[in-house]
Amino acid sequence: MWLRCNFFDMTFAKLFIKKSKKIAFDERHRATIRFNISKYDAAVAKGKERHQNLDLAKEYAASVKRDAIARLPDYLEQFEKKISKRGVRVLWAKDGDEASGYLKDIIRKHNAKRIVKSKSMTTEEIDFNAIASALGCESVETDLGEFIVQTADEKPYHIVTPAMHKSRKDIAHLFHKKFGTPIESSPEQMTDYVRTLLRQKFVTADIGVTGANFLIADIGGVAVTENEGNALMCAAFPKVHVVIAGIEKIIPSVNDLDVFWQLLALHGTGQQITNYNSIFTSAKKSTEHNAPEKMYVILLDNGRSNIYADENVREALACIRCGACLNACPVYKTIGGYTYNCTYSGPIGSVITPFLKGFQKFGHLCSACSLCRACAEVCPVKIPLPDLLLYTRSKAAKGFLQTAGMHAFCLLSKRRSRYEMCRSSIKNLFLHVFNPFLWGNKRVFPRFAKQSFAKQYKIVSKGTRNARI
Repeated sequence: MWLRCNFFDMTFAKLFIKKSKKIAFDERHRATIRFNISKYDAAVAKGKERHQNLDLAKEYAASVKRDAIARLPDYLEQFEKKISKRGVRVLWAKDGDEASGYLKDIIRKHNAKRIVKSKSMTTEEIDFNAIASALGCESVETDLGEFIVQTADEKPYHIVTPAMHKSRKDIAHLFHKKFGTPIESSPEQMTDYVRTLLRQKFVTADIGVTGANFLIADIGGVAVTENEGNALMCAAFPKVHVVIAGIEKIIPSVNDLDVFWQLLALHGTGQQITNYNSIFTSAKKSTEHNAPEKMYVILLDNGRSNIYADENVREALACIRCGACLNACPVYKTIGGYTYNCTYSGPIGSVITPFLKGFQKFGHLCSACSLCRACAEVCPVKIPLPDLLLYTRSKAAKGFLQTAGMHAFCLLSKRRSRYEMCRSSIKNLFLHVFNPFLWGNKRVFPRFAKQSFAKQYKIVSKGTRNARI
């Protein structure tokens, strides 16, 4: 890892290695993650029993998403045409700066002082809360997990379970410090406190912001799935509803939603179906009394076109953000979500982040994988993540030093005699010096024997022949 990281921006790579070493040996952290993921694993295992042919459903979903990605420009234009006819303004943002500009204009235009926001990793990409804060506008996270990490001044730890790294006691201490609630509060009591606090935020907010689990091309709809009802209230109470969605969220038809909603619920939380499933197609109509008066949809590229342009990794855009690959990944469970230092962590994050944010800074992430293939087995849309990680590694390693090093290795390894030219004592001295860089200081590389296996075999074979003679 260290040698590979020398070819990248060492500021980010060294930080990754430093955090990895620290968190991997934090027994308390690992115990919390192990406990929380074990609950997830049990729920998913039980949920899978409800499916007669889960693999067939995954094959169908994979086929639909591959079609959606193959015809991405067409489906996006169809979505825009359909939803625009109902008065929704669609804004195309090529990057975070352009999206930020749109948001600032919307906030100023509607003189917003408070925003309620439901869980959305896309808004994390562009640091939405900082944008609102810079304009003197309060942005409140309304998902319980997001509310917890916002209160702690942290970023989401996991793309589905933002506060997975916190235990009940951690949250109780946090709420006691910030809100003065009893330090022995139960989960129910803390949830009730947040619910009461957020009710007042919902009814006084000027803008509601949601993400989108799916963008439905044939009807021009925004599908949002959630468990707490907070996204529905973000889209219902304020006078303005803003949707921020990545362009890859498109699916061809509303008829596909039944499969995707079930697969997302199963692989995200183990549920049969998520509690609240909504489709937004416009702002308030003339026949309606309670709904936003204005609706905006910001379609965010922000590097996704880089993934789309590369046919070898384009499949990564099929991801439905269920988080299953993170929960299955032994690396993620060991080093945690914050170590990746980016919006999307785990296997899917290691694939897409170098394309979204640049290989120089995040090319090292593609090596944060043991290639155990657990992520590919659990993916509900059958993304071959290990294959994509290997491809990303090869792309990250395209430099003179890497290429020269591989040529040298190939030249050495093609002939056994070239290995024999170097004495075992010299090999062991080399490993002793470079072991911390090759394997780290927690393991010791095995020593080379005084004689190679080939030489030992020749000696034994010669002795056996002489004995027979």
